[in-house]
Amino acid sequence: MNASFIDNSDVPLVLIGGTLCNARLWQPLIAQLNVPAVICLTLSCADSAQESSRRLLNVLPPRFLLAGFSLGAIVALQMVADAPERLAGLALLSVNPLADRPENAATRRAAVRNAREQGHGKWLSSTLWHQYVAPSSLDNQELHDVLCLMAQETDSAVFARQTEIAIGRRDNRAALSALLCPVLIMNGEHDPVCTPAHHQLAAASAAHATWITLSSTGHFFILESAENAAVPLRKWITESLNASQ
Repeated sequence: MNASFIDNSDVPLVLIGGTLCNARLWQPLIAQLNVPAVICLTLSCADSAQESSRRLLNVLPPRFLLAGFSLGAIVALQMVADAPERLAGLALLSVNPLADRPENAATRRAAVRNAREQGHGKWLSSTLWHQYVAPSSLDNQELHDVLCLMAQETDSAVFARQTEIAIGRRDNRAALSALLCPVLIMNGEHDPVCTPAHHQLAAASAAHATWITLSSTGHFFILESAENAAVPLRKWITESLNASQ
């Protein structure tokens, strides 16, 4: 895992990014949250959610707020299964809580090879850009360039490991249903990757969770609409910290 640390606290906010993402994913959002301690994590050193969870739990503080985006949400759910008592609050952002279908494995691994040959940024632009943002954001060159830059900055070996995490992920909804801390589930209205139906499944597994869909956004709603995404996240942070006292 690669981590960047901001300040220090007994209960920091831990942010786990998704596939082909790094700390750039979170910067606009962090600026809106006004929290004193943030740990941004990039999934880079393990090829399964279970191993990622184990490594993170070994180095993170005894208690923390946890927010995961996309692949990071998959690892966050594994951490819920492994150590629910460590979490002061959980936020699942653009999540698919289901195990991956076996027939997806060959396609996912082929994508890693194609991206390596073409260059990650160019490959993302030609294959994923239209799936990652809402139709209204397709002309947002700045957003496009940030996503491509994060992809280009991701090593091919790291992309391969992240892909294996996605392929081997487990369905941890049972652990989610038993979680007692505040839970926030958020998604973009226009997301064919982690669909509203996926988020409905997650919300149904955590009856006490708050589920919010941001209109006019897609999979990367964190970057598309950081200001709007920050509003429910600030409320979740306050509720989680108050509940943990």
